[in-house]
Amino acid sequence: MVKVSFEPVKELVIHEVLEVDYEDLMRERITPTGSAPLYWCNGVLFTFASMPFTDNVIKDYLEGRIHWAEVHYTRMKQYSPVLTLEDEHYSGAQKVRAIDTSRSALHRDFIKWLDSTSR
Repeated sequence: MVKVSFEPVKELVIHEVLEVDYEDLMRERITPTGSAPLYWCNGVLFTFASMPFTDNVIKDYLEGRIHWAEVHYTRMKQYSPVLTLEDEHYSGAQKVRAIDTSRSALHRDFIKWLDSTSR
């Protein structure tokens, strides 16, 4: 039998954090070919960009240190799996999926950190 190991993330390094309006966060995820999902955890709707996988980033990753290049977020008390953007630039309402990641220890700890920084 194959040995299965679990090694949780030890550190999350965030290089840029920006609070944005709900509409701007939605527009960020809508593309001409569709939309990419957003993440929701404990009252925060967010997206993040990972760092390119350079040799140093891969080394950090294997040592339990993850880098997010930037995080964009907005406060949203209630979770909804489908979010809607009404915008004059689109021909009708645009929908974006949201994934509830409140069971993720990494995302919960990120939200706790975000709340503690009073951003």
